[in-house]
Amino acid sequence: MKTIICAIDYTEKAVTAIKYAHEISSKIGVNLLVIHVYELPMMLGPEFDVFYDELKKTTFKKHNTKLKKFCKKHLGKELEEMNINTEAFEESSIAKGILSKATEHKAFMIVIGMKKESALEDLFMGNTTINLIEKAPCPILAIPKNANSKKLKTIVYATDFEEEDIGAIHKVSQIAKKFNAKIKVVHIDKVINGDGNIKMEWFKEMVLQKVTYKKIEFKVLFSEEIFNTLKNYLDSNHIDLVAMLEREKSGFLKKLFHRDLVKKMESFGEIPLLSFNEANY
Repeated sequence: MKTIICAIDYTEKAVTAIKYAHEISSKIGVNLLVIHVYELPMMLGPEFDVFYDELKKTTFKKHNTKLKKFCKKHLGKELEEMNINTEAFEESSIAKGILSKATEHKAFMIVIGMKKESALEDLFMGNTTINLIEKAPCPILAIPKNANSKKLKTIVYATDFEEEDIGAIHKVSQIAKKFNAKIKVVHIDKVINGDGNIKMEWFKEMVLQKVTYKKIEFKVLFSEEIFNTLKNYLDSNHIDLVAMLEREKSGFLKKLFHRDLVKKMESFGEIPLLSFNEANY
């Protein structure tokens, strides 16, 4: 059975993340594995071997007990009733630990909480999130701690008409179908008199050949201010989730710009971001 992995750190943002992860896993009928990655202090020398082995055992037990209690407290039921498993484990790199579990379980999705401690952290994702987006074998769903609705009604997919977008939109449609949600495929064109609408018609035809979900709309927005235009569109259309593809090709400048846009998406506050790695599509 497919698995959603939710990585938490016991903070406020983790509470929102596990609630979202549980809602989605329940709705689409997959297992939920909640994990916590911790690191032990480095100890050198044979005189520490016995102490270190004991420390590993006690720390492992402490974190696994704490993780179960945290999930039960914030989800309100016995975990077995909700098809939820938990696992705390040691790893020097949080991203590496999360990725190893995603690969082991062939994860459908990884859910994490966004940082909201400061405006700077909102604007630029931490290294863990960037590493996950670049290397994960599945989509990354980043949840702001102030996110409200877990009932997905409208999803925006921001496209640049890449072939890989079609596979990502198909994945989005699998989620949307379970919530009976609309998908709005949006492209922002800087040139008002350009060929954005023509490209969108071509792209729409390509998507509908591969994606059978009916509740999909396609729209081109014209503006020089890509980020602000997208933000205004999300605000005015009451969007519940934004999805986009992280690209590695098409030159350094486009790669840098797109990554900057993905980072800025965190500053949208209450809207979760579903990020796909083009290498998987």
